[in-house]
Amino acid sequence: MGPTESLAAGRDGTPLWWRSAGGGGPPLLLSDGIGCSGFIWDRLFPALSRSRRVIHWNYRGHGKSGSPSDMSRCTIGDCVDDLLQVLDAAGEPRAVLVGHSMGVQVALEAWRRAPERVDGLVLALGSPSHPLETFHGSRLLAQVFPVLKGAMEAWPGGARLFFQRLLPSELSLQLGLWLEVNRQLVRREDLRHYLDDLSRVDTQVWLRLLDSAASHDARPWLPTIRVPTLVIGAERDTFTPVELARQMHEAIPGSEYLLLPAGSHMGLLEHGELTELRLSRFLEQRLPVRPPAAPEAAG
Repeated sequence: MGPTESLAAGRDGTPLWWRSAGGGGPPLLLSDGIGCSGFIWDRLFPALSRSRRVIHWNYRGHGKSGSPSDMSRCTIGDCVDDLLQVLDAAGEPRAVLVGHSMGVQVALEAWRRAPERVDGLVLALGSPSHPLETFHGSRLLAQVFPVLKGAMEAWPGGARLFFQRLLPSELSLQLGLWLEVNRQLVRREDLRHYLDDLSRVDTQVWLRLLDSAASHDARPWLPTIRVPTLVIGAERDTFTPVELARQMHEAIPGSEYLLLPAGSHMGLLEHGELTELRLSRFLEQRLPVRPPAAPEAAG
């Protein structure tokens, strides 16, 4: 049986798309990076759903989810609210939260706010704090972001043109292949999928989410995490340098660590088989599938 799709409602009424496949718990809930709508899970979603339930959802203003009527409701905190609403709609009181890129911040914030709903954490290729300050190992993006934010707010039409016309272009694809990913490992189609996803995102949602992520800092509560945790870093990740993954692993008691050799920010696809095998082993050893509850005897 293939995946099923449905809609949940955010607390403010924003429609939230989610899909589910497989059965058995503890289930996995997959959260994307900013601007992404699921391409990074193309291998893991079907593979992992063979042994347990896997749920994937789209952030507000991303993919098949709607945009909020109030653009101030585009923060990491709003993403956590939405995540919990999706879990409720899926009928799941708890889940293993699997986050890629900004999804790491969303998962960590969910742990802080609702630890009773978190069975485990898989933190892949993301930063626990202030990601703009470490992008390409420099604070340059953090310094220019206020200017970029002002320009996008002043000329929203230009921002939409850039996202819709320039991002999916062959020029953007070639720049990405040469500068951001390991072109020996990644498929051209995977990067094209990423650029297509990003080109369709609501630009004002993207801007406000990025602004929120830029100021978010989960480092103070990393030592409080008390659930099985796997941290994944990639050796050549320019978006979130691998040192951040190592530091996160060292700060979280009892966490495990996977390094993707020569991998980029798309390392989950570049090293699909390695990631699948290591994640499956982590789940089998630390979070085994629970047998279904026996029916209660008739009184």
